[in-house]
Amino acid sequence: MRYLMQKVVFFLVSLWAAMTLNFVLPRMLPGNPALAMFAKFQGQLNPEALRALKLEFGFSNQPVWLQYLNYLKNMLTLHWGLSYTYFPTPVLTVIEHSLPWTLGLVGITTLIAVVLGTILGIYIAWRRNGILDTTLPVSTMFLQAMPYFWTGTLLLFLFAFRYHWFPLGHAYSPNVMPGWNTPFVMSVLRHSILPAITIFLGSASGWIIGMRNNMINTLGEDYVVFAEAKGVSNWRLMTRYAARNAILPQITSFALAMGLIVSGSILTEEVFSYPGIGFQLTNAVLSQDLPLIQSAFLIIAVAVLLVNILVDFLYIRLDPRVGTRGGVK
Repeated sequence: MRYLMQKVVFFLVSLWAAMTLNFVLPRMLPGNPALAMFAKFQGQLNPEALRALKLEFGFSNQPVWLQYLNYLKNMLTLHWGLSYTYFPTPVLTVIEHSLPWTLGLVGITTLIAVVLGTILGIYIAWRRNGILDTTLPVSTMFLQAMPYFWTGTLLLFLFAFRYHWFPLGHAYSPNVMPGWNTPFVMSVLRHSILPAITIFLGSASGWIIGMRNNMINTLGEDYVVFAEAKGVSNWRLMTRYAARNAILPQITSFALAMGLIVSGSILTEEVFSYPGIGFQLTNAVLSQDLPLIQSAFLIIAVAVLLVNILVDFLYIRLDPRVGTRGGVK
């Protein structure tokens, strides 16, 4: 119980630190977002119009500490203001429309890469020095070494631009009606294939090689050798004794990868013009959309912290030594 309380306190302190950095860092950027917004219009604006715009977007001459308290209150109550880029749309509405696309594409693809990579890592470690163990890590590492945007651009050029097998971008065709109907679902799936392949090729190698190395180290432990000497079956030895302990570092890596799932593969979404949170974050930075930037980073930070605390709780289930007075810290 003490271990769990420590983790909860750490979560709250980390969340406060993330929100504070989220308040400070954007305000250190050069320029004025209100002026940047008006740069797209022709002509000069009088001071009254500029002052009215600042008041509309929440700019004021209040002391910094009071702005900080108002910021904390608004973040916790989901009053995230209006988006400069999509004015007068609230930031929360932009997030609500963008986040499901990222969770659907990047989340599902990452889960497939984790599960498949972990299973392949277990198998090739158990059958080490075989054909798959010799070829699979090298080939997947070569694919992972290529930047996301380069792989996505290559797939887009070959299979969308040249052969017209897949669409050039976006999440669905403009001639279908969004909803739970067959044409829309098929269009979404067709548009997601190329970005999903790009993300999978860029992440699968890490899960395969990581699990392979963990398994090889675990197979050399005394308790595994002792279980093998007792005549434990190969399947039970591989899954219950070796894989169960070797998978713990994979869970930690998955927690770190959750930041990628929530933020989206920014470059991939940008290449395919996929309307996820990563694509919106890129546009927000280019437009100096301060409320949207702050909200996007807050969601990323909260998601990573929540997954990490859930992983800590899962560790207790998988390894009872974690959190005990004389056990693993």
